[in-house]
Order: sequence, then structure tokens, then C-alpha cells
Amino acid sequence: MANHPSAAKRHRQTVRRTAVNASRKSRVRGFVKDVETAIASGDKEKARAALRAAQPEMQRGVKKGVAQKRTVSRKLSRLSARIKAL
Repeated sequence: MANHPSAAKRHRQTVRRTAVNASRKSRVRGFVKDVETAIASGDKEKARAALRAAQPEMQRGVKKGVAQKRTVSRKLSRLSARIKAL
């Protein structure tokens, strides 16, 4: 455990930040899952709508630091390509 007040504060901040980041990651994964489900069902319009909802959420994850820019870009590109192929 922390031996200095500043270290204790950093620990508290880290615990709080970890919980917030976990929530954000989970939210992004939920949106991606909705797109995957729509793709699996074969409904192109539903999949497009789900991707339109997921895209800003994924980009917000980048902005907030829970995902890397290139990773999100790659995932969006692949999801888009799969929807286009339906």
C-alpha cells in the first residue's frame, strides 16, 4: 500500500479511472456486438444503422484513451466491408 499521501491519492485516482475506463470499453464492445449481430442476421439496413450508432461511440473511446486510433479505424473498416458484402 502507499506510504505517502500523494501515492495514496494516485492509487485512489487509478482505481476510479480503471472503473470508468472499464465501463467505456464495455459500452464500445456492446455497440460492436450489435453490429456483429445485425451482420449475422443478414439484414443490411439494420447492420448499417448499428454501424452508424457504433462509429461515434468507438471514436469517443479513442478520444477518451480506452482504444488506439488505428485499432478502431481497422475495426470500423472491417465491419463496413462486411456490411458492404451482405
